[in-house]
Amino acid sequence: MSDALTEHLAAGVSNVCRLWTVERRDRLVLGFTDHDCDLEVEGVLHRAGSGLSASALQQASGLSVDNSEAVGALSDAAITEADLAAGRYDGAAVRIWLANWRAPGQRREIFRGTLGEIIRRGGAFRSELRGLAEPLNQPVGFAYTQGCSAVLGDSRCGFDQATPGYLCEVAAETVEDGRVFSFAALPGFEPRWFELGRLEVAGGAAAGLSAMVKSDRQTAMGRRIELWQSIRAPVAAGDMLRIFAGCDKRAGTCRMKFANFLNFRGFPFLPGEDWLAAYPRADRPATGGSLLQPARGRV
Repeated sequence: MSDALTEHLAAGVSNVCRLWTVERRDRLVLGFTDHDCDLEVEGVLHRAGSGLSASALQQASGLSVDNSEAVGALSDAAITEADLAAGRYDGAAVRIWLANWRAPGQRREIFRGTLGEIIRRGGAFRSELRGLAEPLNQPVGFAYTQGCSAVLGDSRCGFDQATPGYLCEVAAETVEDGRVFSFAALPGFEPRWFELGRLEVAGGAAAGLSAMVKSDRQTAMGRRIELWQSIRAPVAAGDMLRIFAGCDKRAGTCRMKFANFLNFRGFPFLPGEDWLAAYPRADRPATGGSLLQPARGRV
């Protein structure tokens, strides 16, 4: 808490309000306040009349997760039902301030975290506020698996997904339920090239939304790309799409498709669970040699 705000609160008569700064994953930053006038803090205009409010914050000094919720009304000028349904606020970063509305520079940050589960009902919404300790509830570390544990394009993988030949920028042609995209052709890309990849909408009402590719098939009618989940906003013919090549996490794919085997993060020669239950067999002599080499005389 700033010294000026401490002195202001100690005076007994205070002019304080709450400010909310919400940053979505698409980098759009919105500001809200429960004061009756707009206030600007850190270059963000916090608008009044948004209907956003928060219940009492419950915070602790240990590793327990902060617990609170935000409640607000849906409006075309602030948080819309379409944006909530599209998932644009999922995991959005939130900062809450206690400020002197006469001098917004006198303020204290009382919460920092993210939006959790969002519930819409009767023209309003309610969302969990998850504190900075929330990630401590998630398991961390790496598992020893035959497949690669990296995510294509991340810092451990190191592959540039914008490399020519691995990214297709094309306009949508036929869209079914926001999940199945059909094209007359995708020249230069083999069938199944984008399977397990990502489709991102670059234009139109769904700009910025993405989903993972379930299948990529060449049919008699053309190229058919199906997603695991529907894009949660309307995608119209002509909207620009970006489709990224997919990876099935296998060593051969990493070496042959992406030429990135030096960054492969799996253990392809790790024995499977069936090896633990193996027993001697006459047609499979135990030679005492390496598990990675076939027995002598066998292919």
